Amino acid sequence: MSGLRRIGDWFCASTAVVAGDVNIGAGSSIWFGSVLRGDDAAIRLGERVNIQDNSVLHADPGVDLIIEDDVTIGHMAMVHGVRIGAGSLIGIGSVILDGVTVGEGSLIGARALLTPGQVVPPGSVVLGAPGKVVRQTTEEERARFLEQARRYAWKAERWLAGDYPPVEGDPV
Repeated sequence: MSGLRRIGDWFCASTAVVAGDVNIGAGSSIWFGSVLRGDDAAIRLGERVNIQDNSVLHADPGVDLIIEDDVTIGHMAMVHGVRIGAGSLIGIGSVILDGVTVGEGSLIGARALLTPGQVVPPGSVVLGAPGKVVRQTTEEERARFLEQARRYAWKAERWLAGDYPPVEGDPV
């Protein structure tokens, strides 16, 4: 389908930019308008990571950006020199600054601001600016985060095959 390209085991939209030292795992997707710029430090994405439209990923020299498997980065997120644990969901418009560690299975709420060096324990829900842990994620929420990552991997395959938008009965 026009506007998408397969690169090995992952794909990105034609309007996305992936440059520099960037390694992307199988089943991952980089959506329209996103920028992954590994010019100052490495960017490492695990499997089934989806970077949604207009997100920016970058890092300062010597501070790699690492996103583990099954992570969703919501639309227009800014992620800079951090580590995000497996199965997490980063909300729309979030800003995550240098040296932040997000534990696995966490939810960073829409428009949250995580300040430099902040450590988010595994399974946390973080809201606000500056971001504060407000509770723990539930088992059901963590299952939904994993399903979202799998759904985006499926959606990317459908787009590449020219089968999008989905037809009735597709598991979207």
